[in-house]
Amino acid sequence: MATRSARAPRKLKLYRWRWTGKGPGGREVSGEIVATRKYEVERELARQNIIVRTVRRKGRLGGGMGTITPRDVMLFARQMATMIRAGVPVLQAFQVVAESIHKPAMSAVVQQMMNEVAAGSSFSQALRHHPEHFDSLFCNLVEAGESSGSLDRMLDRIATYKEKVESLKGRVKKALWYPIAVILVGIGVTALLLIKVVPQFESLFNGFGAELPAMTRMTIDLSEFAQQYWLWGLGGMVTFVCLIRQGIKRSPAFAYRVHAFLLGLPVLGDIFDKSAVARYSRTLATTYSAGVPMLEALDIAAGATGNLVYERATRQVREDVATGQQLHFAMRLTERFPALAVQMVGIGEESGSLDAMLNRVADYYEEEVDNKVDALTSLLEPLIIVVLGVLVGGLVVSMYLPIFELGTVL
Repeated sequence: MATRSARAPRKLKLYRWRWTGKGPGGREVSGEIVATRKYEVERELARQNIIVRTVRRKGRLGGGMGTITPRDVMLFARQMATMIRAGVPVLQAFQVVAESIHKPAMSAVVQQMMNEVAAGSSFSQALRHHPEHFDSLFCNLVEAGESSGSLDRMLDRIATYKEKVESLKGRVKKALWYPIAVILVGIGVTALLLIKVVPQFESLFNGFGAELPAMTRMTIDLSEFAQQYWLWGLGGMVTFVCLIRQGIKRSPAFAYRVHAFLLGLPVLGDIFDKSAVARYSRTLATTYSAGVPMLEALDIAAGATGNLVYERATRQVREDVATGQQLHFAMRLTERFPALAVQMVGIGEESGSLDAMLNRVADYYEEEVDNKVDALTSLLEPLIIVVLGVLVGGLVVSMYLPIFELGTVL
């Protein structure tokens, strides 16, 4: 490990360069290239038989140039697999992919890796120089593909794995953000009515000279409280969210408690639980079938579960497997994994088809997550309509009660 880190190149400052020149046949051509120095741009253009006229630096690659997302990494793996399967050499495949990527940040990373491969590094070594974008699963599978001569299949497997994991994340986010978004809209509409609309009615009621109904008085008192303290309330909510996020980042113990609390939530907790099992199974199946040793595969799976409770359980599984326990028995000892998953893994170990059985476990729990999310959405829609109706409708009725009573008196 020390040798590998010693070889790691220092991070270079990358810039965008705008160039103009003449191509074959004297045609006027122009474009942009991401590079470190001006001479690199000129050298690259000369290689393409372009006579350079001007090269100007536009700005450093960084903020505002786009963030590299897991989807970008997945597309990179898919494109590289296609190029290599077509018989294109790795170095040339890097160049073609770099030119086809529209996001400057990702294009820059691909060009950096191309330079490292051109300097003598292997594909997997170039990936390890960018751990913020390419995790250990990606690097290990590419290394296994290079050793076995099946790099295109490994890259395809990585892309498929990334697609499934991102799809699962999307379903969980949908389950989490849908009710939160609707609740926030409800709170916002209620606050707007209390702060802006109710005071208009209050000034109207002052001219009646009659005693207001209890419901109306309560609404007016609530409106006065909201007008006075709404800024404090908003600031308190923002501060609370920031404190929770900082606590999760800075304190592993606090982050563990938050993740355990999420698993204990009604309905949502079941979705988080099944999602973690699905990601554990999918990651373990992908790495193990690629020839990665079981202990290393469990290390990778622990970090891929997305939940610290399951991460700790997977670390415990690794320790037990390292002492000679079978995988399914080690999973049972944690008292965290569902009985169905444990039994299917046991069948896979007995039949010699562990990777296939882990994939089935992942498929089953991904479908369960999908069904739970659909059920939660169907359940929440009428509930949210009722809650919003009570909140908004209650405010409207309380404001019109004095007018109704005045009409009966007249």
